[in-house]
Amino acid sequence: MREYLGGASVEQAFDVFSATAPEGWRVELVEGEIYVVPPASGEHEEIVSEVADQVTVRRTDRALRNYTGIGLNVPGASETGHVVPDLVVAPKGSFDDEEEWHDSAPVLMVAEVTSSSTAARDRDKKIRGYARAGIPVYLLIDREEGEVLVHSEPSGDDYATSLKHKLGLTVSLPAPLGFELDTAEF
Repeated sequence: MREYLGGASVEQAFDVFSATAPEGWRVELVEGEIYVVPPASGEHEEIVSEVADQVTVRRTDRALRNYTGIGLNVPGASETGHVVPDLVVAPKGSFDDEEEWHDSAPVLMVAEVTSSSTAARDRDKKIRGYARAGIPVYLLIDREEGEVLVHSEPSGDDYATSLKHKLGLTVSLPAPLGFELDTAEF
């Protein structure tokens, strides 16, 4: 790729792809690799919407907000990683600035819903970035496997606790969220 971009760094190439991506497409830099992701399907967005609604209704901290389409900086193989999780839960005002890519420190939970174009990355590379960033909870809704994985207690490149549940069951989300997520709605 460097030959085509005149020897540019991966971060510079990322900036080029981000600036030229079609409307609705996401460009992410994960573990030093650039991914261009098409717009999500309706089924995917229905699941994200359902999780967001349940977080809104069941949260104990009324200052928490749901964010979609928010860019986060996470540590990775390159200088930084840039990801756009399907859902981010953080305190109100955490991203109240003009920046495109935000510090992940205030984030309490990220959620990803797999699709054919993102499943492998969601299951592997993003876990490392989210754990390195210290994000307390990574919720992975794996449609292809019919599973919900709740990763918590970030430790280095991984999470100390990873609980797997069949899609359709009620799943406990640990602190700082601390409520039951009904996945039967998915």
